[in-house]
Amino acid sequence: MTRMTWIFSPERVDTPDATSLRRDYFGDVAGRYYRRVLAEDEYDQEMIDEGLELLAPPAGEFLVGRYGGKPAACGGITLLDGGRAELTRVFVRHAFRGLGGADLLVDGLERAARALGARRMVLNTRLDLVEARALYVRHGYDEIPAYCSGPYMEIWYGKEL
Repeated sequence: MTRMTWIFSPERVDTPDATSLRRDYFGDVAGRYYRRVLAEDEYDQEMIDEGLELLAPPAGEFLVGRYGGKPAACGGITLLDGGRAELTRVFVRHAFRGLGGADLLVDGLERAARALGARRMVLNTRLDLVEARALYVRHGYDEIPAYCSGPYMEIWYGKEL
């Protein structure tokens, strides 16, 4: 019997697997915001691709997680000012949740941020994304004052790396 394992590695955001994961991430968070499944014509690739140039070295990193060889998770970091990095697009496909991937993903993203010189990680999220908020708190993130603003930002977290 083959034991399934998680493997996380940096990947360009425009590979087929990374693009598919980002699309699923957007569909999931937007669908939860609107409290329904979104139709394909309700969002476009421009929305999904916004800010991607920051998810590549030297400005950031994007990780893809595979479970048993299948693309199952993703997340990114972008460097901000003053030694800070921002955690973004953290996502595990529903079929792979509960298998420990989210914790490994956050750990990997924190290592990537440190490798790029970050000393602090920050993030923003929405109040309704309770699983994500629990993940961040479990990893030692504390609520902080807002460091940015936007229509889908309701709570901010930070952590010293």
